[in-house]
Amino acid sequence: MKDTYIIGVGMNRFGKHVDETVKSMAQDVIQECIADAGLKKEDIQAGYFSNTFWGMFDNQHSIRGEIVFRGLGMDKIPVVNVENACAGASTAMHLAWTAIQAGLVDVAIAVGSEKITCEDKAKSLGAYASCMEVSNFDNQIATLMRYGDNLTIKLPNDETPPGTGRSIFMDSYAMMARWHMSKYGTTQEQLAIVSSKNHYHASLNPKAQYRNEMSVDEIMKDARVTFPLTRGMCAPVGDGASAVILCSEEYLKKIGGKRAVKIRASVLGQGSDRDLDGEDLGERIGKLAYKQANLTPENIDLAELHDATAYGELHQCEAMGFCPVGKGGEYAESGATKLGGARPINTSGGLEGRGHPIGASGLAQIYELVTQLRHEAGDRQVKNAKIALAENGGGSIGVEEAVMCIHILERVE
Repeated sequence: MKDTYIIGVGMNRFGKHVDETVKSMAQDVIQECIADAGLKKEDIQAGYFSNTFWGMFDNQHSIRGEIVFRGLGMDKIPVVNVENACAGASTAMHLAWTAIQAGLVDVAIAVGSEKITCEDKAKSLGAYASCMEVSNFDNQIATLMRYGDNLTIKLPNDETPPGTGRSIFMDSYAMMARWHMSKYGTTQEQLAIVSSKNHYHASLNPKAQYRNEMSVDEIMKDARVTFPLTRGMCAPVGDGASAVILCSEEYLKKIGGKRAVKIRASVLGQGSDRDLDGEDLGERIGKLAYKQANLTPENIDLAELHDATAYGELHQCEAMGFCPVGKGGEYAESGATKLGGARPINTSGGLEGRGHPIGASGLAQIYELVTQLRHEAGDRQVKNAKIALAENGGGSIGVEEAVMCIHILERVE
């Protein structure tokens, strides 16, 4: 493997940006990212652009990235459009990394931009269903519900039908949470501990959509989304953009970059057709990432995990090997995942607090980790941060994500 580095990052504050567009947000963070790297736009040799819903909301398909880059005068570089559900942005970075590994380019930019808020709330929530197999949608939901019917922890009698007033993914996460509760004794309060920690971290992050702290009790009493998930445990609908610039070791030496972060591993994987007790996608490709990086879970100082709900983080702590399977709730209770703990998780606030504009979220994770590894995170800085992991899942087929990307990064002294 060729040593590859991140030399620039850019990100806007996630939220409801009524007066912004996918194009305008993307162009803003591209310029911020190029400036952060100390480069000029003419230095960029390739672009990878992630977006999921622009075509659905504004009928802009096919040439999304070309429109964004051309509008900045960057019309001489090859552009690849990436659509990979919630893992689109991290996939864009993986492709940029792959191009550098192959020796095709020396410096490339990966960008993610998404605008999900619109006047028609049902349209926003309904868009998430396109990240499942649409032609088999009813059967997939029925299968998930049948799994739920066989659990000891069941839905309350007054539960509304799947997808009613919420993303259908909340029903999927809730079923998996009830499975975990039924099998391992995990509690709703432990999920609230995960979420309360993330809202605290988000309160310290000026780029976060939500900057209000929430206590465990407040989260437990918040409006129910679908049991056991309350509103505070779930990622909000929002807009945003993020970007990173990657380069080869030779290019880094050429420019003399002093704030570079090394990419130790970049792994992209697809979910498999398994049952609830089979090997999880995160476990499977996590092993590949650790092998590529020549590291173990014990080496990871901090991580950004895909917490579309609090259960997502709890589960991925287990899948990434940070705690034994079944012990994610106890791990959260121990304080290990909070700032000041043994391994802080989602110091950005995670998807629950920082926000989750689908096509940008994966690079927002990278933005946070690069900021931490540069020791520039201010009040949320993890002491002596050296090795960091980002896990970004996307879509759903069967009982797990359709796609996942894992990156491991290292501070360069």
